[in-house]
Amino acid sequence: MSVREPVVAVPDDNNETVKGREMRTFETGATRDADVTKFDYEGFLSPFALERFGRYMHENRVQKDGNIRDSDNWQKGIPLDAYMKSLLRHVFELWAAHRNQSAGIVSGEFVVADRQQALCAILFNAQGYLHELVTQRRPSANMMNFPWGGR
Repeated sequence: MSVREPVVAVPDDNNETVKGREMRTFETGATRDADVTKFDYEGFLSPFALERFGRYMHENRVQKDGNIRDSDNWQKGIPLDAYMKSLLRHVFELWAAHRNQSAGIVSGEFVVADRQQALCAILFNAQGYLHELVTQRRPSANMMNFPWGGR
């Protein structure tokens, strides 16, 4: 899957129209190609949500036996069925917490921190599931299909 070149013209920082990979010129004289075809991770992602997710992941590195697993341990491979079962359990946790909050139940099993935990667990399982799907396309020759690979 490749990123398609846009056919629409967009204004650059100087309000001059650029198309596709034409150049932008900044007030300083610096030039860059038009970024309309590049992924905008700064806009797509929330640093606040990612920080909370990182804290969740770090807290869950400690295993029941007391050993600390590597932060990328999950990338060794987890079966899709395991991700799906866990994902759905956490979706139900979030749903119940949401219902309690919406119903005005302020005490009980689910509180705001529990919703954050459930959301982080959902994010972990969704990301892991997606990671497994995306990386099934390997060997590395297929990395050329990724926006960061082979360039």
